[in-house]
Amino acid sequence: MAASEPQTSDTLEKAKRVLGPDYVPSEDEPYMNASQLDYFKTLLKEWKRSIQDAAGATLQSLQDGPIRDPDPNDRASSESDWGLELRTRDRQRKLIGKIDAALRRLDAGDYGYCDKTGEPIGLRRLMARPVATMTVEAQEAHERREKISRDD
Repeated sequence: MAASEPQTSDTLEKAKRVLGPDYVPSEDEPYMNASQLDYFKTLLKEWKRSIQDAAGATLQSLQDGPIRDPDPNDRASSESDWGLELRTRDRQRKLIGKIDAALRRLDAGDYGYCDKTGEPIGLRRLMARPVATMTVEAQEAHERREKISRDD
């Protein structure tokens, strides 16, 4: 069985390391200048590539053959591990859609600005979650509304 891919934050950290220490966006420069846009575009593309590479490794492991543990308990454990692996891949497949949407926003010139308020999302938030579409405040308000509607 293939080893599970590290959590999304670990994959993002790997993508950041590939970019190297040459440039890191700073609050001291104009927001969403050309350097920042290039940085986030490269980061998003590298993040997507690393997710696709991990998915390819999982697919290859699945194609290599079925689980052949003779002991029923070992087989059940292996099947459970595969189920977890496949759920992780499904979450990452959905994340690729968000990365693609972020790349489209970059190309359209909307990246880094809140979908709800139009305010800057902020570099710290984008560094932590490059696919963010709302400011922290707008996201919190959205989540409160969701919770209220679920409670009804």
